[in-house]
Amino acid sequence: VANFPVNRFTCVTGVSGSGKSSLVCDVLYPWIARRLGVRTERAGRCRAVKGWEEFAAVEMVGQAPIGRTPRANPASYIQAVAPIRTLFAATKAAKERGMGPGVFSFNLPEGQCGTCRGAGIVEIEMQFLADVYVACEACGGKRYKDEVLEIEWGGRNISEVLDMTVSEAIAFFRDHRQIVSRLQPLADVGMGYVKLGQPLNTLSGGECQRMKIASELADGRAGKTLYLFDEPTMGLHPDEVGKFLLCVDRLVARGDTVIVIEHNLDVIARADYVVDLGPEGGEAGGEVVAEGAPDDIARCPRSHTGRFLREYLRG
Repeated sequence: VANFPVNRFTCVTGVSGSGKSSLVCDVLYPWIARRLGVRTERAGRCRAVKGWEEFAAVEMVGQAPIGRTPRANPASYIQAVAPIRTLFAATKAAKERGMGPGVFSFNLPEGQCGTCRGAGIVEIEMQFLADVYVACEACGGKRYKDEVLEIEWGGRNISEVLDMTVSEAIAFFRDHRQIVSRLQPLADVGMGYVKLGQPLNTLSGGECQRMKIASELADGRAGKTLYLFDEPTMGLHPDEVGKFLLCVDRLVARGDTVIVIEHNLDVIARADYVVDLGPEGGEAGGEVVAEGAPDDIARCPRSHTGRFLREYLRG
């Protein structure tokens, strides 16, 4: 039996193969999701999951890609692109030409380059080799028709805005709260370096997870959501780990519950509660070795996580 306190930050720990993913991803998520009306794959074996009524929603934040085509980008995912297009459509030049917000979308025929159809690249078929993609000669990779690029807001056209990083865009649109409020969570999770128009399919697994967190923070839900993360700090710089923890604090502060599969001792030591599995991997795993505050885990002689935590907390 594993216990997970509501409205707290819990880490699920243990050696590789100890059953962390099986517990969180294969049992906990599908069991609760189904009871909240979400269709999922078949849940793993479990007698019962009690307390699911505490949640209004459940989100599994894994490292799966969030964009499969070059057309999806951070600005669209975080829902900042619509107010940006509205700004361009409100300019005097756009009004005189009868351009609405849709003209400033490279996904619609009204605004997209007719040669590459808004992709910014064209495919060259190679007879005996893999196909090659090159920048569109007609638009120079900018994706839009020339007449669309002639419209500027604040001295920049829509293509130049999409080429801005999140941090640059926050400064550029500083007087437009609707846009900044959508972009700020991306900076908060350490993704201020990402460009607004960068294809989502170029992001790493860890970046995808943080993009999902930013989207949840931008939505401003009223709490009572269960968030499940699968090793979100893998490959992150220590500074970025700190930013991730600040976002977890924000989720918990608004009434959400966060459960994280984790090996990073910086994260585990900051958790409110730890569920440690093991004691080993494979057939010798799957047992709840210890649970409680990080200090409690550190005092457990059977826990490998506890041994490392003891050294960490001393040091």
